[in-house]
Amino acid sequence: MESVAREEGNKIASKIIEESRMEATRKAREIVVQAIQQVAAEQSVEATVSVITLPSDDMKGRIIGREGRNIRAFELITGVDVIIDDTPEIVLLSSYNTFRREVARRALQKLITDGRIHPARIEEVVEKTTEEVRESMQEIGGQALLEAGVHGVTPELAAYLGKLQFRTAYGQNVLNHSMEVAYLCGIMAAELNLDVQLAKRAGIFHDIGKSVDHYSENDHALLGADLLRKFNEHEVVINAAEAHHNDRDATSAYTLLVASADVISGKRPGARRESLENFLKRMCCLEDIAKTFEGIEKAFAIQAGKEVRVIVETAKVDDYRARELPREIAQKIAREAAMTSPLKVTVIREFRAYDYAT
Repeated sequence: MESVAREEGNKIASKIIEESRMEATRKAREIVVQAIQQVAAEQSVEATVSVITLPSDDMKGRIIGREGRNIRAFELITGVDVIIDDTPEIVLLSSYNTFRREVARRALQKLITDGRIHPARIEEVVEKTTEEVRESMQEIGGQALLEAGVHGVTPELAAYLGKLQFRTAYGQNVLNHSMEVAYLCGIMAAELNLDVQLAKRAGIFHDIGKSVDHYSENDHALLGADLLRKFNEHEVVINAAEAHHNDRDATSAYTLLVASADVISGKRPGARRESLENFLKRMCCLEDIAKTFEGIEKAFAIQAGKEVRVIVETAKVDDYRARELPREIAQKIAREAAMTSPLKVTVIREFRAYDYAT
């Protein structure tokens, strides 16, 4: 009887343990999925949205303007969506393009501080802010070089490096990635008794081509090498930029260090997100297709890719042509781009006349 009871007890205990293990696995998966969803939402917002704090809710009405003319002018000039909801004293700026979003953020903050918000003032402030952001690229690049311990770089090349602050690769900021690669190259070079400064220089400039191209897969290495040749960089640095994806032959050990550090930085857990990169490439593709038509001055992919807003040159596109363009652009997008939902193409033709009283 004792033997039979022990056998039955073991069976019951095994069943309970197995059920507990399955329940624990299910619960663990639920917790992990919930955590991933929360983190993904935060990362998505961080990558595509900027938050502007307002001094009061009355400012929302001034940003919108009479019959919405101010907000329409702001979105038209910057190519950024302005989201105004019931959240108190908050305005959201949404765009996949970090450079445009930064220009819009600074410009809107200036307009809020100044208090004069109307279409002409908006255009003036956005133009000045765009120049300021472009000038700040050199400062950003210089600071990155200082932190990485890389010296003797021309201001023009530092500006190209600073431009990487407004570029991402699979959700990873390219300037931060470049600095990370530079640090890793320096550490490995020290272990191998190689030139640490040269290794860092090769590492920080390996993705410089991404400041020139528009999210192409294969061109940035060659573009980077050509850019570095233009500024008479060391041949080791040029080869590291050109061959770090193994598309070209490595001519030095530093190139292999850069290739290894590039993989380490990109493959570490949480460094990159494939879906965001695909989204950014799709947005660029929509804009590039629209710009292939003659007479297009600007093209903005907005509303998360649900609309392409095109601004044409008045002298080159008449009213009749402006009516035809949306259909032609939409047809070309349908043929060449991956469509996930209906897409609206808006063509804007604006004529302005100026004169001065003297």
